[in-house]
Amino acid sequence: MWFDDQDYAQKGTLIKWNPAVKTAKDKKMLWDALLDDRIDVIATDHAPHTLEEKEQVYTKAPSGGPLVQHALLAMLEMVANRKISLEKVVEKMCHNPAKLFQIAKRGFVKEGYYADLVLVDTHKNQVVNKENILYKCGWSPFEGTKFGATITHTFVNGNLIYHDGVFNDEIKGKRLEFNR
Repeated sequence: MWFDDQDYAQKGTLIKWNPAVKTAKDKKMLWDALLDDRIDVIATDHAPHTLEEKEQVYTKAPSGGPLVQHALLAMLEMVANRKISLEKVVEKMCHNPAKLFQIAKRGFVKEGYYADLVLVDTHKNQVVNKENILYKCGWSPFEGTKFGATITHTFVNGNLIYHDGVFNDEIKGKRLEFNR
């Protein structure tokens, strides 16, 4: 949804994923399918391979990349560029995964539900660089990208677990429960 085959010249195997990053026309068709609801969910293929692994020749480099930290910021950039509505991002990244996988008490801000929330400062730019990457693998295909928003807080089960670059490692998540 972000990259196309023109990005291989700069990113190389850092954007080798399955399915493969394809042409700008393919990317447009994916966006069309997302916006007209033929695609239900926006997700990532989070696979935090090391740089050593990813810097191998294309045929030997593993597929996938670290994407979870920047997925919401990338989509909020698309909101700012009027490519997609904020409501559609929430539907595709929160509501629909909970509905489709029948995850109990998740995906919505409702009484009786777990408070899994992300607070975003939409007026604070962020440039992705080595200093603010939180992945243990230490790199991101978004390095050098300037996002118009910054995630400031993350709550899981109503507990603050992240605030401005600092994690609360004492609080752990809970096992998901399903309505199936």
